[in-house]
Amino acid sequence: MANTLQFFMTDEDERAFLLFLSRFEFEIYPVRVPPVWKPLPANEKAASQLPPESFYLAASKVGPVVVDRVKRGPLKGHWRVDEVRSPVVFFGRSALNEAGELLSGNMWAELDVTPQTGRQNAAPDHFRSLYLQIEEWLKKTFRKGNPIGFLVGPHAARRSKGGLILRDAAPRGKTVLPYR
Repeated sequence: MANTLQFFMTDEDERAFLLFLSRFEFEIYPVRVPPVWKPLPANEKAASQLPPESFYLAASKVGPVVVDRVKRGPLKGHWRVDEVRSPVVFFGRSALNEAGELLSGNMWAELDVTPQTGRQNAAPDHFRSLYLQIEEWLKKTFRKGNPIGFLVGPHAARRSKGGLILRDAAPRGKTVLPYR
């Protein structure tokens, strides 16, 4: 089972997160990689170039990013990142829905041996350490949400006091309030 976090981030929270990530030298890969893709460094300058919905944060210094070619469908010829064999963190962005509510985003990484994913070896210790440092920073910097299980970025919490509704992105998702 993957280590997962759910959160609410505005653009300002995302920029602060990318600024924090710049010390780890992650690279950004979209979920479906075009054949001519050049990885972006994960830093505050990349905020305007991020893929719109979700992407991978790849720790290329820890190990290679394993990709497979998509053989069928409309994305034929693109590449997909193998998140089990690669040292990557999946990052699903928070986004506004049609009603103007901020939907939750999520972040996860496969770190352990699991029969469901077919992973035979645990993630390298260095990658595990990087992910746990990111998780610790998020838990320290962000507020807890009510109901439990969500983290709310400082800018998102401030905007929620001003009327922005935070909603779980799950089907029939409930509203989330920042704790405190």
